[in-house]
Amino acid sequence: MSSALYTSPVLGAWCQASGEDWTTYTNHGFVKGLGDGSLPTACFHHYMIQDYIFLVHFTRAWALAVVKSETLEEMKIAATMVDTLVNVEMQLHVETCRKIGITENQLFSAEETFENLAYTRFVMDSGLAGDFLDMMAALAPCVFGYGVIGRTIGPSAAADTPYQEWIDVYASEEYQGLCHGLGSMVEKAARARLGSKPADNPRWATLCKRFRTATRLEIDFWQMALRGH
Repeated sequence: MSSALYTSPVLGAWCQASGEDWTTYTNHGFVKGLGDGSLPTACFHHYMIQDYIFLVHFTRAWALAVVKSETLEEMKIAATMVDTLVNVEMQLHVETCRKIGITENQLFSAEETFENLAYTRFVMDSGLAGDFLDMMAALAPCVFGYGVIGRTIGPSAAADTPYQEWIDVYASEEYQGLCHGLGSMVEKAARARLGSKPADNPRWATLCKRFRTATRLEIDFWQMALRGH
């Protein structure tokens, strides 16, 4: 694996520290099913409903990142993420669900799965117990993992896959650009708090563990989605 991920050697090192978990997450059977179109519709619908709940808590986590920010740049980026999630991403999610027959009432009344609960509360706890960098380590697998998935399956997706719209979102120049921007911010945040050699800092092992735990929770999220209920 490259030592850099979206302009951030720190992110690349976190991925390396996650070992096979990162590969399992970004090449999961759910992901492959999206790309070749073999994913059962019921599984995708279940995923979309749970992902809406996830987005609600993900937004709360980025709002906490605003509070944990130590620079104006960090605050601006975290605040932009909150605005994008609330006013763009969640609305697009509702509209996409409507197109595939999932009503707003189904989204709002859905019961949160234990996998969703474990993942989102882990991210919040990372922020509450730690600082801005702890939050980034917990948030990064979702943001950057989806970027890696998008750029990987985007060019090779089957022409008749019914999940092309989902793939296009994460393969898009807009989302890939967001990943590059956030990657640069994470790199600056890490070096500001850990020094010029982050891996030599006593905090490094804890941050790697947070990233790997979040990655494993992403794998569990895919598995939950594959159950289809």
